[in-house]
Amino acid sequence: MRSTFVAVVAFTLAFAYGITTWAQGGAPAAPPTGDPTAGKAHYALGNTSCRNCHGGDGEGAFGPALAGRIDLTFERFRNYVRNPAGRMPAYIEAELTDQEIADMVAYFTSLPPATKPAAWRTPLPEGAPRGQQLAIAVVGCAQCHGATFETPRHGMFEVNGDFEWFKHMVYDHTNAQREQWQQLDPSIPRTTPVPAGPPGRNRIRMGNYSRQRLPENILKEIYDWAADLGPLATLAVSMTPAQNAPAGQAVYNLTVYNSSVKGKGPTVEDITVSLEVPDNVQVINAVGTGYAGTSKTAEGKTVATWKLPKLAATEQQALSITLSAPASGLRGHATWGKPAVKADPEVTFAIGRGGRGAA
Repeated sequence: MRSTFVAVVAFTLAFAYGITTWAQGGAPAAPPTGDPTAGKAHYALGNTSCRNCHGGDGEGAFGPALAGRIDLTFERFRNYVRNPAGRMPAYIEAELTDQEIADMVAYFTSLPPATKPAAWRTPLPEGAPRGQQLAIAVVGCAQCHGATFETPRHGMFEVNGDFEWFKHMVYDHTNAQREQWQQLDPSIPRTTPVPAGPPGRNRIRMGNYSRQRLPENILKEIYDWAADLGPLATLAVSMTPAQNAPAGQAVYNLTVYNSSVKGKGPTVEDITVSLEVPDNVQVINAVGTGYAGTSKTAEGKTVATWKLPKLAATEQQALSITLSAPASGLRGHATWGKPAVKADPEVTFAIGRGGRGAA
């Protein structure tokens, strides 16, 4: 792991040096007036992903500290964001405007200087393979995408993406991501929903990486590691209470989706949907393909189970269960046999919420 540590230190120093030495040219003659309140909102997770690397309050983490930096003028910060000297992606005007940059600078300068950096959002596991080392500790992509790259592996599955797809996503992300979103069926819930972004538009929260700063051979090592974990099935389960349940009983409708792109995404096979039934209620009836009854887990919980042979891209399967009384906090999970994966082999769901568990 010594070589990884040296690489991380070298990268961090280069990044920190770059943020204080970028060129002065290219800024507008009259910089926008920044609003620190707006800047805090832009910086917040869900609007941009800056804090995943730079810390919740700009105190630094994988990336350098931004809080209280008197050297962060609008011109210098804008030039770095548009053309980074380190290995962070570049952000175009369409996704992060000059006004938003000015607002964030005003927010950073309103904060006290950081005393110490926060822990990395995604720490490097002991014994990590080289591709994971690169993703977490050198390039830093996993600081947003998690230690097992869930979101990129979902995207890979949606279109059965290969390395050419991955390169397009990384080097031209602001176009490639929108292109892929447009291929998805809007009537089917997505496993990874489009972020809300600022009012009136959906921001692409990742920028475009430079081929010079992130060479293709390094990118290939990251791709090979992620592909070896397995493209992650875009399987989702929604669960809602029915409105016309018999008196004293409760009916819950479940829908299982394969939300990948029709004609491109793989078929998901050998699907098992399991719903935990609370101790104080009984199953009156259950319908839907492959209902296998109830059973007890090793922990003594009652679980109702359905077995679905397969779901092709955009296909969905409706299921339903009737309980002896309404049940709060209903939840369950779904697994599949094919395509096999080495990490993240299930999705969780609950009333009003479908999709994956926490990254």
